[in-house]
Amino acid sequence: QVQLVESGGGLVQTGGSLRLSCVASGRISSINVVGWYRQAPGKQRELVATITTGGSTNYADSVKGRFSIFTISRRNAESMVYLQMNSLKPEDTATYYCKAEIIGYLHLDYWGQGTQVTVSS
Repeated sequence: QVQLVESGGGLVQTGGSLRLSCVASGRISSINVVGWYRQAPGKQRELVATITTGGSTNYADSVKGRFSIFTISRRNAESMVYLQMNSLKPEDTATYYCKAEIIGYLHLDYWGQGTQVTVSS
């Protein structure tokens, strides 16, 4: 099992910045990919950014050059996943979710509870 807890959301003006944090605990040594996804009202959940254990990153076209995903491992069997969001736009408004994937015989996905980001125009 992997537990994910997000934080850092809030209200920000257009052009502003936010940093989202996700604490991953549990079977973190088995995680292959972590990422951020978002879901706006009335829309499907979409990929924002992912990073593999090897450090390879992938970004949605809509956030390239503005968002950055990175991880930091902590000593107490936890890992942090961050999403630095700059030059925010109203269309970035959504609930942002942290996701961890364990890819083996079974493909296991774990999700956090989400954190709300609202960008005012």
